[in-house]
Amino acid sequence: MKAKAKLSKNMTVAEFDNGYWYATEIKDFAQKIGIPHSNKLRKDELEKSIKLFLQTGKIALPTRRNLAKSGVKDLEKGLSLDLLVVHYTSNKETKDFIVREAQKLSPGLKRKSGARYRLNRWREEQLTNGKKITYEDLVRQYVKLNQVEEPFEQIPVGRYINFLSDFLKSEKDATRTNAMAAWKELKRMDVPKNYRAWKKARAVVPPGTPTRRLT
Repeated sequence: MKAKAKLSKNMTVAEFDNGYWYATEIKDFAQKIGIPHSNKLRKDELEKSIKLFLQTGKIALPTRRNLAKSGVKDLEKGLSLDLLVVHYTSNKETKDFIVREAQKLSPGLKRKSGARYRLNRWREEQLTNGKKITYEDLVRQYVKLNQVEEPFEQIPVGRYINFLSDFLKSEKDATRTNAMAAWKELKRMDVPKNYRAWKKARAVVPPGTPTRRLT
């Protein structure tokens, strides 16, 4: 199996998608090609801008949200339910506040995997669209997300989590150790980073070539 390519201005979008890049690699590469506010963009946003550059040679921000925040942080004002979300800080203190207030609204509320990620995207969407929201709005949305019964759709950028989930659901007698070994193998492959591509790549083995067992 061909090894994945290295980050380069001359690589194709397919080569970029088939590679697995750490956040530090993505940020460094984004800075080299001139994407503004690289240190303030999420990994998925940077990947979107990088792919646009590889495809068109153009530099463009992938979001309209305010990346140059200034002024007093919400935390410094003192978090409260009626406080407007202006300068949000994603740290333990803020997260604990939201969870604590959510428990008051819905005692015994259980955390649903992926709820916090979707809460952050909801918050960004509201602010980007010019809507004023309070921390009470955040708390209520958090409760709502955690009460969703059906599984969330997979997050495209959550390649590792998505792969492990699909592997454990699809492979007979699969264990987490097997899944992690398969993920390490997939990261070295020049294929999309998902379970389907891994399965297909392992099926294409030249005659007489032993297939390594995952242990």
